[in-house]
Amino acid sequence: MPENRTPNDHGEHHRRRLPAPLGGIRGSFLAGLVVIAPIGLTVWLIWTVIGWVDGFVMPFVPIRYRPENLIGLDIRGVGVIFFLLFTLLVGWIAKGLIGRSLLAWAESLVDRMPVVRSIYNGLKQIAETVLAQSETSFEKACLVEYPRKGIWAIAFISTDTRGEVSRRVPRDESLVSVFLPTTPNPTSGFLLFVPRDDVIILDMTIEDAAKMVISAGLVTPEESAPSTPPKVAPRPEALPR
Repeated sequence: MPENRTPNDHGEHHRRRLPAPLGGIRGSFLAGLVVIAPIGLTVWLIWTVIGWVDGFVMPFVPIRYRPENLIGLDIRGVGVIFFLLFTLLVGWIAKGLIGRSLLAWAESLVDRMPVVRSIYNGLKQIAETVLAQSETSFEKACLVEYPRKGIWAIAFISTDTRGEVSRRVPRDESLVSVFLPTTPNPTSGFLLFVPRDDVIILDMTIEDAAKMVISAGLVTPEESAPSTPPKVAPRPEALPR
């Protein structure tokens, strides 16, 4: 007498009887995709950026100095080399007395242009924040309660809160300025002024914390040492510089 099976049972029975070689091929394909996808995307992104820089820089290079006229080949990346050399030259000139004088004169002209002034000053602040390597880097990764008590978010300590904000915020303890990034785009976020005792310092590096934010928690850094009791943000004199 035939067994009574529902349509769902029949489907599950069919899936259980899939050939083993087919399941092995599927697993091997996914494993290969995990290896190839990051490498391929990285190579594609670098290749695309190099082509974009070449397309922007090469029109400014005299025709007689272009590789297709010198060696008969159109080599990708020559524009990047010209860009690096030009940037080094501009930086060397800007550090000198004459370069600083020319830069100050040019900025004084820009300050007289209402719209151009706003765009230039905004881009300059972004460039200094992203490229500067001294006081603009984050101190440590931390945890803060956001958006309400009982919910924790990863943030980055930037500096001690100073100036008018520090004077006007009613509190008993000192404040720290933290940047709370958004997921998966960590370049946008919120600037928070948090009481020092409400900040928990993490042992993970800034890079590991950023990876965790970008991956929406899918990438969790391994602890290099046994977990320690939660730490609050150190006093200003104890912060690493």
